[in-house]
Amino acid sequence: MRTKKKNENRIMTEVDNMEEYSTQQPAEVTDDTGHAQVEKLKHELEEWNAKANEYLDGWQRSRAEFANYKKRVEREQAQAYQNAAGIIFKRTLDVLDDLERALKNCPLEGEGAEWAAGIELIYRKFLNVLDAENVKVMQAVGQQFDPNLHEAISHEEAEGISEGQIIEVIKQGYIMGDRVLRPALVRVAR
Repeated sequence: MRTKKKNENRIMTEVDNMEEYSTQQPAEVTDDTGHAQVEKLKHELEEWNAKANEYLDGWQRSRAEFANYKKRVEREQAQAYQNAAGIIFKRTLDVLDDLERALKNCPLEGEGAEWAAGIELIYRKFLNVLDAENVKVMQAVGQQFDPNLHEAISHEEAEGISEGQIIEVIKQGYIMGDRVLRPALVRVAR
């Protein structure tokens, strides 16, 4: 900020000097002296133009640096949000697994049926929150094993299934955008 103020003061001083030169009355001189004075003024004009170009170049460079800085800060903020959201969602995936297990063994009739319907509603709301944040379940069954997405807990013989194909998902995997939150635990065909 101080440098900007100093530059503004220096520019104003130089502008004042230019105005002082322009208000001076030309002296009665001979042709040689007039020619020398014109050359001197041309030279000063070139210096002022060079300074003006230098200041313009500096201003444009500073403006570009600021624009780059602003973009970098926005990218870093977006990345920080993604990292924080990923950590939070990763911690809550175990709760989602527990809800899935509870729904597999819920009573379909009697007093427990209403309770189970409430648990299912909570489960769906939870899935909607994850979906809104771009957290998706990996579709692994029938896919080729990919160590970047899956974690194999066993290799088993399976008829009619090609080698390296996923037979069963033991624990669901989740992705957020293109980032793996949790790899899927799978059984793979041998």
